[in-house]
Amino acid sequence: MAVSVASLGIDQLTVAERLELIEQIWDSLPEQVEPSDIPEWHRVELAHRRADAEAKPGVGKPWREVLDKLDGGS
Repeated sequence: MAVSVASLGIDQLTVAERLELIEQIWDSLPEQVEPSDIPEWHRVELAHRRADAEAKPGVGKPWREVLDKLDGGS
């Protein structure tokens, strides 16, 4: 049986329950991921984004800067 929202009964949960489940699943993931665990399409997308960022320096913002603003930093 394929795993799906319906087969697991997730579609019966409230929004708050689904968000809690997402948090629990996220927290259950290991800190380090083996390269073999990363889908090939993720690697392709990351390579594309890296190349795009290198081709357009200064267009985006570093992730840390964005997070600092969200956390109330300068």
